[in-house]
Amino acid sequence: MLPPFLKSGDKVSLVAPAGAIDPQYVDGAIQTLQSWGLKVKEGAHVRGRYGRFSGTPEERLLDLQQAMEDPETKAVLCVRGGYGLMQIVDGLNVEGFEIRPKWIIGYSDVTVLHNLCTAISISSLHGIMAKHLTTLSGDSDPVKNMKNILFGRLPEYVLPPHVLNRKGEVKGRLTGGNLTLLSSLRSTPYDLNTYDGNSILFIEDIGEPSYRIDRMIENLRLSGVLENLSGLIVGQFAECEEDEGMCRSIYEGIAKAVEEYDYPVCFNFPAGHVENNLPLVMHANVELSIGEENVKVNFNCKQ
Repeated sequence: MLPPFLKSGDKVSLVAPAGAIDPQYVDGAIQTLQSWGLKVKEGAHVRGRYGRFSGTPEERLLDLQQAMEDPETKAVLCVRGGYGLMQIVDGLNVEGFEIRPKWIIGYSDVTVLHNLCTAISISSLHGIMAKHLTTLSGDSDPVKNMKNILFGRLPEYVLPPHVLNRKGEVKGRLTGGNLTLLSSLRSTPYDLNTYDGNSILFIEDIGEPSYRIDRMIENLRLSGVLENLSGLIVGQFAECEEDEGMCRSIYEGIAKAVEEYDYPVCFNFPAGHVENNLPLVMHANVELSIGEENVKVNFNCKQ
């Protein structure tokens, strides 16, 4: 289910359910959202600090719960990731959110909320947060596409090919996010559920050694997650140094893990911990078309 799209005058709630953030990025995000004709409400602890977090677990949970339940809020922007959502996700009451779904926006640690939304069949937006809403131009692809999606204009991305791509065309529901978080959520109520064979998995990560990425990918292979996909989109692995001792690159290791399957695979999709972080609508139908000349990822298909 896609939450209702936004219109001018709608309210967006800002929350910081994980790491503490530089307040200047909160100010910048507010300025950008207001320039789109939106009203903005801050959670009580958005500018707070409690160690590495924006607040205690109880404070962060309260802010997030209030934003998700607020009947006037149409979207909830997580101002940054970091770490913290796994401490509080099981404390959320989603009954009101299921009745009045709204867009949950963010990436990285917000993968926890994307998986929660997927578990209750509500789409969410894997996209930029407060820092990039502050520092990127309004004409940049991440900002422009995020605004378009929220206001009901779903994208079709056309990208150059990659040597490791596997050609094909498929339609499925997009799932996934940060690989480390996906691995941490295994065997929880927020685990990946790809066993209907209708899922296109998206993965990305930051700062992980090559062998750890390989280990997480092998977990997905050994547990049957990769076998049951209808497609795979491999995003950016930022600040993940290649390791000659692994005898293959990170992307080559992923290609090896899925070589026995016949679904299309896209490498080097511009999403993840990078400035050119194209927004993705999670738990939405998407058409993935991979050919010799380009890759198309189209959200303008029947939902």
